[in-house]
Amino acid sequence: METAVVGLAERGVRASIVRLANIAHSTTDHSGFLAQLIALAKEKGFAGYPGDGANLWNAVHVRDGATVFRLALEKGPAGRYWHAVGDGAIPLREIAEAIGSRLGLPVVSVPMDELMVPGYFGFLANIVTQSYPASNLVTRRTLGWEPVQPSLLADLDNGHYFSAN
Repeated sequence: METAVVGLAERGVRASIVRLANIAHSTTDHSGFLAQLIALAKEKGFAGYPGDGANLWNAVHVRDGATVFRLALEKGPAGRYWHAVGDGAIPLREIAEAIGSRLGLPVVSVPMDELMVPGYFGFLANIVTQSYPASNLVTRRTLGWEPVQPSLLADLDNGHYFSAN
C-alpha cells in the first residue's frame, strides 16, 4: 500500500503516508488494544506484561492523530512518511501497572516461555512481546505538529477505560 501511495506522489498526485501509533486511544475507544488488555486483566485477575516488560510501545490520542492527517494534507510534501505518535516509547510494564493500579489488581510478569501457549495473552502473545519505539521528530519539525491531548498513561488515569460497560 505504501509503495502505491509513493508511486502516486511520483506521478504528481499529492499523496503521503501517515503511520498511526500502535495504540490509538481516546474516550471513544471501547474495543482497541487497551480495552483488550483491560478485559484480559479483569478476566485473569491480574494485569500481565511479558517477561521484564521493557518492550516499548508507541501511542497517540485519536484527536492528535487526526491532526497529523490534516497537516499532512495542508503542509506536507507529497510522497513523505509521517508518524502520528504522541508517546514514542512506553514500556509495556508501565501500561500494565497503570491498568493494575486502576483496577486494584496485582501486576505480574508472564514468563516468556508461557507466552507461546494459549495463556494470558492468547492471540495477542506474538504482538505483546515486540518492541515498537517510534519517533515523531520529523512530523513535528516539518508539519509543526505538537500533540496536545492526554498521553496514554494520563488517558488511562482519566478513568474512562474503566467505567462500567
